[in-house]
Amino acid sequence: MKKPQVFVTRKLTDEVVAMLETVATVDMWTPDYPIPRDLLLERTRHAHAVLAMLTERIDEELLTRAQQLRIVANMAVGYDNIDLAACKKHGVVVTNTPDVLTEATADLAFALLMATGRRLTEANRFLLNGEWTSWSPMLLAGQNIFGTTLGIIGMGRIGEAVASRAKGFGMRILYHNRNRKHKAEEETGAHWAELAALLQESDYVLLLTPLTEETRHLMGEREFSLMKETAVFINVSRGGTVDEAALYNALVEKRIWAAGLDVFQVEPVSLDNPLLRLPNVVALPHIGSATLQTRLDMARLAAANIVAVLNGKEPLTAL
Repeated sequence: MKKPQVFVTRKLTDEVVAMLETVATVDMWTPDYPIPRDLLLERTRHAHAVLAMLTERIDEELLTRAQQLRIVANMAVGYDNIDLAACKKHGVVVTNTPDVLTEATADLAFALLMATGRRLTEANRFLLNGEWTSWSPMLLAGQNIFGTTLGIIGMGRIGEAVASRAKGFGMRILYHNRNRKHKAEEETGAHWAELAALLQESDYVLLLTPLTEETRHLMGEREFSLMKETAVFINVSRGGTVDEAALYNALVEKRIWAAGLDVFQVEPVSLDNPLLRLPNVVALPHIGSATLQTRLDMARLAAANIVAVLNGKEPLTAL
């Protein structure tokens, strides 16, 4: 009996390929850049499974062509690149990779908070540019972190992991979420707050919501106007959750103090994006889960979901 086919949209390790080859033949895009759309449509046409990245759009056009497709395993916790309604219509299972990236992303979120609050990248540029010629009392002075107030918008697994780190820094923790998280409150001392109150009281505002129609441009002119002038805004969720023009205005007009961004509305972000020209912005290329161990765990989980479905079993992390 002929094996089913799996298409992998980026080069993964031999270990992960071997997992997939236990149930299928594997076709993999190996160049170190996203597969062009026309080739994606061509290479998925006869696939029974697709192991996809956030860079691939899985929509009605692709699903109509890929008549044999049974599962799309997204190697990410987010899935805004996938039309879930269209997948349901075509009977295609969709999975993601939650949990395995929680701690790495929480580490990155807190590192970005610290780097932005203490002006670390600005200080690094200052030194490398030969500007460190003397000392002065307020040279590159940043904001305190220990004992300040952290406001977390979106208290999922990553939010709870960040809260546990913030507890170690003696921070007062506020959070806004659709549902109260009583266990997290007990473990971290976090307090639920209305969004407006959180924005007004927090020294650091961390955005961790998924991107949906409800959360698109969740942070806009009104929200930034509620924040303290000394507040730092951090986004490690999705770029579309922020109105970038409103953020730029808030930073330029000194209505907030600084921003740390791991995500942008359009990725890869253009070097013409005005946010990148501001000295009080720390910008990263969407590396929230980018540790060697975590990325391998994500790939393993995506592959395990495919193996399960092609073996006629339930996937581990279906959406």
